Amino acid sequence: MRKLKIISLNQYSDSIVQTLHEEGIVQIDDVSERIQQNPDWKNLLEPSKITPLTGRLSSLLMKTTGLSELLGDALTGDLGMKDMLKSFISPEIPEKKEIENIKAEDLIVKAENLLDEVESQTKVIENQKNVLSSKKSELIAYESIANKMLKLDMDLAILNDTKYTSTIVGRIDAESANKFKEKSVKITDKLLILEESANTEDKNTSDEIIVIVTLNEFKEEISALLRKFEFEKFEIQGLSGKPSEIITSIKSELDSLDAEENNLNSQLKEIAEKWDDEIIVLKEQLEIEKDRNEIFASFAKTDKTVFLEAWVPLKDVDKVKSLVDYESEGHCEIEVENIGEDDTNVPVLQNNPSFAKPYEFLVGLYAPVKYNEVDPTILFWILFPFIFGFCLTDTIYGALFAIMGVIAVRGVGKTSEAFHSLGMISIYCGVWGTVLGFLTNGFMGDFLLRFFGFNSPLIIIDAFAVPQIVLIIALAFGLFHVNMGLIIGTINKFRYGEKKEALGSNIVWLILEVGIIFLALGFMMPSIGMIGMGIGGVCVAATLAILLYTDGAFGLMNIFSFMGNILSYARLLALCLSTAGIAMTINILAALIGDMIPIPIIGMIIFVIIIVFGHIANFLIQIMGGFINTLRLHFVEFFAQFYMGGRNAFKPFNSNRTITKLKK
Repeated sequence: MRKLKIISLNQYSDSIVQTLHEEGIVQIDDVSERIQQNPDWKNLLEPSKITPLTGRLSSLLMKTTGLSELLGDALTGDLGMKDMLKSFISPEIPEKKEIENIKAEDLIVKAENLLDEVESQTKVIENQKNVLSSKKSELIAYESIANKMLKLDMDLAILNDTKYTSTIVGRIDAESANKFKEKSVKITDKLLILEESANTEDKNTSDEIIVIVTLNEFKEEISALLRKFEFEKFEIQGLSGKPSEIITSIKSELDSLDAEENNLNSQLKEIAEKWDDEIIVLKEQLEIEKDRNEIFASFAKTDKTVFLEAWVPLKDVDKVKSLVDYESEGHCEIEVENIGEDDTNVPVLQNNPSFAKPYEFLVGLYAPVKYNEVDPTILFWILFPFIFGFCLTDTIYGALFAIMGVIAVRGVGKTSEAFHSLGMISIYCGVWGTVLGFLTNGFMGDFLLRFFGFNSPLIIIDAFAVPQIVLIIALAFGLFHVNMGLIIGTINKFRYGEKKEALGSNIVWLILEVGIIFLALGFMMPSIGMIGMGIGGVCVAATLAILLYTDGAFGLMNIFSFMGNILSYARLLALCLSTAGIAMTINILAALIGDMIPIPIIGMIIFVIIIVFGHIANFLIQIMGGFINTLRLHFVEFFAQFYMGGRNAFKPFNSNRTITKLKK
């Protein structure tokens, strides 16, 4: 990575920005804060600002986004589950549309004309739909009230307020109703109270409908008294007819409104089919132009020049220099700045092979890679699927997970980079789960042996028969995994001159391991004898001395932490056995229940249901458990030995065209 300091005349700034944006190979640094902090810069430069067109572009983009969502909903509103599944498995890949390279002012005019034309057609329909929606909400509210008052077999029109009387209708529990009647007489005895049990499905409730008719002068006091109880008031003003008649009428009217709404949706869909593509193209154009106009706020300027700083990958430095020189017609000055000792703020562009690229996402979950440290993505690609497969160790589950990955990659992965990465990770993990399942007798537990009477001929280790062997393999792999981290950590720390830290955090444990090995050999092999014991003793003593030197007395406690890291890999045995154990339990349960049913056909159906749904549940649990624990072993046990982590991933100033391309 290199930093380019570029200065050019103001008249060329637009073309320079546009070219760099389309190429997408530089990250623009914001220099405005440094101008305020650096007196020398402040005397020469002033912060640049976003262009005057940015506000209009933002406003048009908001309108376009809203319109795009409206038209998109109109096109996808009637999609069923089958269509959604098809869009995941086999999505339509939009063909990029060629567009003219136009100036921001011309794009604004184009956008305003297009939006005016489309909105003139959609606004009328939107307003009509809003009116319908409001009317439907009102009718549904009235229907709900009528349902509650269904047992009140009377014309609700007689309950409307008159010139001299007010009517209050609502729901209240029986006990509160009695208390209300006792206290209401203190206000007035000129009350007419009608009670009827509420129309409710809850047979245990004592709620009832209460109708109170009083003179207008007592309405506020009666209402205030009701509010002291759990009283639900019904708004019935304007309703006429019996509740049952009202419900029938409302249902008919709702059906009519639904038909009218469907007609409006059809009209909106026709408009969407005509204009949706153009609106989507316009939306992308506005997004790109808005980004270009906003980036000027990261620059500095004088009366006649503009100044910017950009991070550029080393391989693209000459290309960027040529592009800027060409767009400015040679009226530019470019200074290439090398990375100094402080690389804290240097953005990192990971340069991994395509097969390992998906794992950059997982590494990034922990922290961005620091500029000068070892990028562990390749190791992630090698080790992550293997550890996951060790956790899963089932041929069928692994194959199913791999197939899911293939579907994701060949389907939605074509339009989504995230799904493509997850799909590739699933394929690698599933393949390792399948391979290790073959080698450890994992076929949905003991499904093959229990129901077909044979096992795979490729079995090397039966995890249930010899779990101690699996445990030894797990701990041995853990030792290898952690040691790899220690070696990488030593390299990283030496790169940064942290020799004492490397000695106390990494090298010391390698010395301890060598000491333990020689002590064990001296104890077990008489031919080595005292020599091995002596070398081992010296290494152990050196370990203790290094820990005291680097971390003091508390450093000795790190021995237990280091041993805990190794022993943590015993979880691989537990997860391996849990996959097979739960699967075996499902098989046993299905066989027992299937045999217990006296009718063979029903027994077979129940057997299939238990097998299918039981193994699906186990598959999902083991996939989730395997993924989480594999991440943990990498992030806690492995990365802790070496990963330093940086602040910034390289974020190029990129136009990100997905549905458009410029005409050449």
